[in-house]
Amino acid sequence: MTDSGSYLKKHTEALVKDVGVEAACRITGKSKATLGRYYSDNPEHADRFMPVDAVARLEAESSYPHVTSALAELKKITLSYDDRVPNSPNTGGVNADVIALSQRFAMLMSEYQQAIEDNVITVNEAKRLLRETVMLQQVLIDMKLHLEVDGA
Repeated sequence: MTDSGSYLKKHTEALVKDVGVEAACRITGKSKATLGRYYSDNPEHADRFMPVDAVARLEAESSYPHVTSALAELKKITLSYDDRVPNSPNTGGVNADVIALSQRFAMLMSEYQQAIEDNVITVNEAKRLLRETVMLQQVLIDMKLHLEVDGA
């Protein structure tokens, strides 16, 4: 199996487990065995991948678009995923973005400090670092949008 095939299968498994196997069966109309084949790394299932429509239905119910982001990463494309639900609209412009950027960066560095204390970054620590990195990226996107509006 190619590296990209293995990568997609890992993200397909993450998607199914995010939604839950039983729910994934209900949403896609596929059996547990069929879903399992889509992310199996056994050589006999190397050429079996989840259909795009099934991925779309599952990602609509998942907490994160696992397969879509994996496909984007394989093509060196950056996606913007914004799952924030602000209490009030962001009206502070670039100045507020700079403050938010410094706060997010401080949070990322705090997570990194905790993760590296024992010289080993565990899977859970890596996930927390990734989550903070994505939030930092969102602040940068907000800042970019504000700069584009102010500069227009």
